[in-house]
Formats: sequence, C-alpha cells, structure tokens
Amino acid sequence: MAEVIAHSLFTEFDINLFKSGKHYRLYEKFGSHLITVDGVEGVYFAVWAPSAKSVSVVGDFNFWLEGDHSLNVRWDESGIWEGFIPGVKKGNAYKYKIHSHHNDIKTEKADPYARRCEHPPKTASIVWDDDYSWDDAKWLKKRKANNALDAPFSVYEVHLGSWKKQVEENRFLSYNELAEDLVDYVKEMNFTHVELMPIMEYPFDPSWGYQLTGYFAPTSRFGLPEEFKFLVDKLHQNDIGIILDWVPSHFPEDAHGLGFFDGSALYEHPDRRKGYHPDWKSLIFNYGRNEVKSFLISNAIFWLDKYHADGLRVDAVASMLFLDYSREDGEWEPNIYGGRENLEAIAFMRDMNEAVYSAFPDVQTIAEESTSFPMVSKPTYIGGLGFGMKWMMGWMHDTLQYFAKEPIYRQHHQNDLTFSMTYAFTENFMLPLSHDEVVYGKHSILGRMPGDEWQRFANLRLLYSYMFTHPGTNLLFQGAEFGQSEEWNFQQSLDWHLLQYKPHKGVQALIKDLNSLYKTQPALHQKQFSAEGFEWIDYNDSENSVLVYIRKGNKKTDDLVIACNMTPIPRENYKIGVPYKGSLKEIFNSDLKKYFGSGRYKNKVQATKPEAWQFRDQSIDINIPPLGMVAFKYA
Repeated sequence: MAEVIAHSLFTEFDINLFKSGKHYRLYEKFGSHLITVDGVEGVYFAVWAPSAKSVSVVGDFNFWLEGDHSLNVRWDESGIWEGFIPGVKKGNAYKYKIHSHHNDIKTEKADPYARRCEHPPKTASIVWDDDYSWDDAKWLKKRKANNALDAPFSVYEVHLGSWKKQVEENRFLSYNELAEDLVDYVKEMNFTHVELMPIMEYPFDPSWGYQLTGYFAPTSRFGLPEEFKFLVDKLHQNDIGIILDWVPSHFPEDAHGLGFFDGSALYEHPDRRKGYHPDWKSLIFNYGRNEVKSFLISNAIFWLDKYHADGLRVDAVASMLFLDYSREDGEWEPNIYGGRENLEAIAFMRDMNEAVYSAFPDVQTIAEESTSFPMVSKPTYIGGLGFGMKWMMGWMHDTLQYFAKEPIYRQHHQNDLTFSMTYAFTENFMLPLSHDEVVYGKHSILGRMPGDEWQRFANLRLLYSYMFTHPGTNLLFQGAEFGQSEEWNFQQSLDWHLLQYKPHKGVQALIKDLNSLYKTQPALHQKQFSAEGFEWIDYNDSENSVLVYIRKGNKKTDDLVIACNMTPIPRENYKIGVPYKGSLKEIFNSDLKKYFGSGRYKNKVQATKPEAWQFRDQSIDINIPPLGMVAFKYA
C-alpha cells in the first residue's frame, strides 16, 4: 500500500475556530473520510494529538504495523496530525498509534471521530460512510411548525438491549427489527417521542451505555449506522420524535478511549479534583479547553445533523455544575470567586445550547439536573443555561414517596403532592419516571404501590393519571406502561407475557388513553409551563385525601376540571366549586372496567348549581372513584 500523501481538509479559518472553541462541525474534518486525491481513491485521516512526537495509522490494511503510515503534523501548532492513505477502503479497521513527548508514552487509540466501531469487546474503529436517503421531510417540516413549548411532549424511554427479545434465537432486536416492532408499539401507545438510553458506542454492557468510547458512532450491537438511521426515519414517518441520551459529563478510562489520549491529559482535566469522577470511576472533560469544547459541541450537533435526532437529553448535569459534587471537604477546589460552581462547565453548557438552538431551533435539549441551580431551562441572554426543559426530580421523589404510603396515612402527607406547585413554573419541567427509579432495590413502579392486587393497580393508574394532568411534559421508562412487576434488568427482555393478565392490560390501555387525552386536550399542553395553565380548586381536604384542580388552555372552553381521590374509599356526591356556569361532562375516569377498575363510579353530564362553594359561585356534586381520577370538560 502507498505511502501517506500530504493532504488537508482544514482551512486556516477551521483551525482558528477549533482553537477558539467555536468549530461546531469538526466531524466534517477530523476522523477518517473516503475521498479521491488526484484521481486516486483512499482515506484521509486527521487526529488531534498535540503532545505526540509521532502518529501512525495502524490497521488491517498494514498488518497493524507502526510506522508504515505515519501522519504529518501541521505547521500551525494546532496539534493536528493528518494525511491521505491511498487504497484504504470502507470497512477497513484501524487505530492511531501515538508516541508521546510526555514520558515517552505509547498509546493505541480508537478514532474519537469514528463513524463506526467494531462490535465489543473488539475496540478498533472502522472506515465508514453511507449514502442513506432520508424520507422524513414531512416530519421535519411538521417539527419546524410545532417546535413551541406548548406542543404535546410525552416520552417513552427505551434501553434497546432490553426492550424485547427475538424469542426463537434468544437475542435482542436489531435496528431494522426495532424499526418495525418498537415503532409500531410506540405509535399504538400514542407517545409523541422515544428517548433512547445512550446508543453511542460503549464497551461495557452494565454501564447501560453511559460510559462512551465512540461518541460519533451508533453502537454496533444492533447493526450498521445506516440501519440506525432507518430506525430514526421510520419513527419520523410515523410522527414520532426521537430524543438521544447524551453524556458530556464523563468518559471511561478504557485503554482505547479518550483518556490520556496522546500520553497527556488531553480531553480530561489534568487536576484529578476536577478530572476524575469518584461515583462512576471515570474521567471528566476539561471544559475550559477550547478544543474539547469544540469536540463536545460538534458531537451534539452531529446527532441532530447526520441522524436527524429531535433532541438531546443531557445526562448528569448536576455533576457538571458543581465542583464539590460527590466530594468531601478537601477533595475539591473552589472557583476563582470562592464558590462551588464549575464556571467552565457552565460556560460550556451555555455555548452548547446556543449552538444547538442556533443550528436547529426546532429541537429540544433536556437537562437531567437534580439541584435547585437557577434558570436551567431559561435563555442564556437572561443568564440561564439555555436548556429547553429540565427533569422535575423533586416532583418524582415526593410523588413516589407519597404513593408508597398506605392510604390511611396519606392525610398527613398531602403537602408531598401540593408542594410541587410552589415551584412548578420556575423551570420548563418534564416529569420523569425513568430507568433510575426501577433499579438497585427500589422495586418497579408497581412494586412500590401498597395494598392488595386491586389497590396496587388502582394506585398505579391514579399515579399515572395525576402525572399526566400535572403541569409539564412526561416521561415513562419501558415496562412502566403495563405495570412491569420486577425491577428492570438490562440483560433481560421486559416481561411482555404479563399482558395476558387483565390488570397489566388495563394499565397499558390507561397509558394509551392518557397519551391521547394529553395530545387532544389543549388544556393539558398549551400552557404546560405557565402558571396561567393551572389553578387549584381545593388542596385542603387532607382528611379525605382529595385534590381538585383546573388545567387551562388558550380558550376558556378548553378548561378541564380534575379530581383525584387518594384513598380506597369512594367519594360519592362530593361537592366541588367550579369556574363558571354550564354543564360538565366526564371525559376521563381511571376506574373504568377496561382499565381493571370497578366501573361503578361514573358521572353523567350535569349542569352546575348556583350554590357557592370553595370561594366559587357555581358548584356540582361528583363521584370520585376509590384510588381514582376523573376529568371533566364543559359540554
């Protein structure tokens, strides 16, 4: 095979952007690219390794021998090594052999910008491109028209390796199979979006994908990159958006990964107090290094650009925000102002969100952030971090804690539910019942519910009904939608056989109808992030553990009146005050027989009475089923 030919895809403008942390499409320059130079086909390679004294491309095309194909370092002190190797083809495996100035260390690394990786436990990168032809123009046009925060947003969180098995062959489904089975299921269940736990290449299955080594490559576990594009395309063709879990917070120390890439702390912070995560035994990016910021923001843009993702759920934001996260006194160093905030990470997140929304104004970035850090989902121009939404971890914790209590004790804990409304509109909140809530001995969501079988399922239906009518968007982890009994196990398929039993089938039917209710009733989404969209009717009846509230849309006629009974005692002829004169019709009842409810406590259409109640001029008497929710709309 021929020698390396000097060639570059970088202009001086590219280099200046890269070094200033403002180049957000580095994947067009770095990595391996199939090109033709002077009529000769081959591959252009480019890698950032400023501490290297030499860099060779080793692969199956040169018997993995160092020195046969040595790259050339650029003259501009950018630390970029590059060159064109004739004859290298799509499908060839390769790595970079790096000899460092730093302690004369030698490393052999996968390509940080590789578009495809070998199937773990193999670790090489693979030269790849694809000419996939997208068929989702209609979806992208619709996305652009519906990108406001007043659109329905109900998310089904999925771990591709454990969603469903191919029974005959005892294996998990491929991207192509998921494009049929998963897409059909999500569409039937009326979710608006799928969120995938990390699908970027990762070496260790028990990490669930949160320890990445191939930031620009969909994992080879389920198929080829173009097959993952096919899955995304099929989702879009069926009016389903896709959110990707993205992990810019940490990365593993695997020998072929980003750690000590060129023999020095290149991608990670050199100070272990800032560069090592004690919880996850992994390395933390150096957010103050411009080239690293360009790498990460380019990666965010890449998945939105090349894979048409509709948003990014950003993992572990709290760990990035605070220098003392999971650290004892003496294990962290304050910022220049003496505070605990990681100023470099905060600047990175603002830059990332500005870059994403500038290039793709119709997507969403969603922060998994568990602290009271202010304005996470507010615009950067008013001092916010710039995310579109933030997970409402306080609501999740308080609500699950409340529902785990026996109903007889709930009268003393009404504030666990009402407290969320004191801060519900400080951020654009998403209500998450995610994978984190069904592992490590926490039990499944169903497993937390008290009582006999009927009460456990009634509690679960009530929890979901309350969740879907609470302000904010929603997220449910796979299996929760049909009452998975066991904790989630990433090595096993969900227990789909449970759907032969009426209680589980009933929960599934409930979620399907709640999604439909959320999408079709403007009051449940038009003002989901605004205090104008919610009003209490009564939150004081703790003795009966009843909550009554109004959800409001843009039009008065869209308003919904919602009542929740948190005990197994039915509340018949229960008087509530209502907003104005008219007739109210029951449009949802979590106690219907098709949901495995009793079916006994329905409400007929009834006119309001001019009897003042709960500080309102009009009132009605309603039936609230045991452990049930009912929703009314003016007829």
